[in-house]
Amino acid sequence: MTTPRSIPRPALALGLIATAVLSACSTQPTTRRYAQYEPAPYQEPQRCYDCGTVETIVRVYGARENTRTGAVIGGVLGAIVGRELADDSSRGRRNTATVAGAAAGALAGNAIENRANEESFDVTVRMDDGRRLTVNVTALPNGVRNGAYVRYDGRRLQALR
Repeated sequence: MTTPRSIPRPALALGLIATAVLSACSTQPTTRRYAQYEPAPYQEPQRCYDCGTVETIVRVYGARENTRTGAVIGGVLGAIVGRELADDSSRGRRNTATVAGAAAGALAGNAIENRANEESFDVTVRMDDGRRLTVNVTALPNGVRNGAYVRYDGRRLQALR
C-alpha cells in the first residue's frame, strides 16, 4: 500500500491562500447594484386663489345706481366752456353763459352716466377653491364667455385661456 506523499507546509499554506484569493474573485459582490425607477410623486396643481371658470352670464338692466358724478363733471366742464364762449364786452353775458353752460353740461353728464349704467352683466364664476363669485361689469372683456377660465383681482375680470 502506498502512502500519500506529504506536502510541505509552506506549499500547502501558499496553495490555500491562492485558492481563497481565486475563489474570492469569482464570486458575486455582496452588495447588489440595480436601478429602480419609481414614478415621480404626484404634484398637486398650483391653485390660483382668484381664478375660476365662468358658469353664467346674465344681462341686467338698471343694476347700477347713478352716482351723479357725471352731472358734476359735466356741469364744471359746461361752465368753463360757456364762460370761454361768451362775449368779453359784457360781464352779465359772461355770467349768464357760465350758468347756462353749467346747466347744460350737468344735464348732458347725467344722461351719459345713466346710459352707461343702464345695461350691465352679472358674471357668475366658480372659483378654483369651490367658492361661487358673482361680479357685475358694465362691459364683457375679450374672451369672457360661458366656460372660460378667468381671473378676478378685485377690480377687473380677465380671461386667461
